[in-house]
Amino acid sequence: MVKTVMVVDDEADNRTTVKMILEKNGYNVILAVSGDDALKKWAEKKSDLVLMDIMMPGTPVRDIIPKMMGAKVAYLSVVRISEAEKEDLMKSKNIVGFIQKPFDIDKLLNKVKELIG
Repeated sequence: MVKTVMVVDDEADNRTTVKMILEKNGYNVILAVSGDDALKKWAEKKSDLVLMDIMMPGTPVRDIIPKMMGAKVAYLSVVRISEAEKEDLMKSKNIVGFIQKPFDIDKLLNKVKELIG
């Protein structure tokens, strides 16, 4: 069965790049431009994994994630953060991983495969 990944990022280039990489490797991809958009799309169609940028305009990601009941979320972050900040961000039970941008394509694919299980 084909797995579906939701990519949530306010940067069009990031969404397009990740979508292209995932689709070339057999995944279905749903795109969202913000946390609010992701929440709306999650209500319409669940995905196996959500890759979500940490910093986006609109409702803070911290407030969106708990509303996405049952979602497996991995943060995508271009911002370097400390281990303490990372631990704080990983507290929500929905959070299953953290991917640092820019990422290596193989590392991204391996992480997605690992998290979808």
